[in-house]
Amino acid sequence: MSFKDSVYSESTVYGFLNSFFVPYLRSSTCRTIHKIFNNFFFFQYISAFLPGRVPVTKVDHPLDKKIPFTPSWVTIYIDFTQFWIRMVAFFLRRYGRRAYPYVKDLTVSMGSLYEFAAQVYRKNLSTTERPFYIKRPRFFIIHLLDPHLMCIPSLHVMVVIHAFTKFIEIAGKLGDEEKYTEQIKELKQGALAISQAIFFVKQHSINCIPAALYAVTKFNEELFTVKDAEDFINLLFLPPPVSEKIPKNCRIHPSASPLTIIPEDDRKEIKNHIRSLYLRFIEEGKTSASWKEPVLNFLKTYKI
Repeated sequence: MSFKDSVYSESTVYGFLNSFFVPYLRSSTCRTIHKIFNNFFFFQYISAFLPGRVPVTKVDHPLDKKIPFTPSWVTIYIDFTQFWIRMVAFFLRRYGRRAYPYVKDLTVSMGSLYEFAAQVYRKNLSTTERPFYIKRPRFFIIHLLDPHLMCIPSLHVMVVIHAFTKFIEIAGKLGDEEKYTEQIKELKQGALAISQAIFFVKQHSINCIPAALYAVTKFNEELFTVKDAEDFINLLFLPPPVSEKIPKNCRIHPSASPLTIIPEDDRKEIKNHIRSLYLRFIEEGKTSASWKEPVLNFLKTYKI
């Protein structure tokens, strides 16, 4: 696959502007933006400036200390929004009007995903210890825009997993899933890299990923099954994407690979915890009145 065939070659500006200027897509795009701001930014800022309205749980885990703060991962971390907007551009550029219903469905589903996660946030917020690091401008933006109160479930993880599974679904509906096997591989690799990046920039605890995987499974189990989640966990902490298909600003130096900076025994222990907590949520969810009950119970009873 050449770079021009890669999803990463697509312009996020193209995808974003077309979502506004195509009348068929405009209203759904506006509604999704409103849901994102209302359920993430607005509610989080209100909670930060008016503390006490919603309980806040610290969700750090002792194993977090085995993952070193690695600032070079920030370029991958902040790519999660562009990650799915490139998909919009990819389908619009190749299919034109034929892609409109599928792009609209993708956009609407992203707004619904934020609403889904907010069912937990509005009942119990969560945070972790993160270093105050602003030597790189991107970290300054993170500290400025993110009050860091919505750690469980991690929306970064939820968004990228939902995005690459929707890509598979849309490609199948267009009759071209086999044609895009390489693109599906690179998107899954990108989703894994972003899911790892949340640890290395210290925006999340290892407790945050199993909650996110559980939430995505409950959001649409047809797209992301329990088996898919376990496969995803098994692939964590492998080398990040560094191929020519990934833009330079989204690559990291090989010396910052998880294989280099986290010993094998520690990687296994971390992944075992993630798998165990995910399966615990799944089991508890089978007898719960609502999908969110296992996560809320965890937040209410969790002690570091």
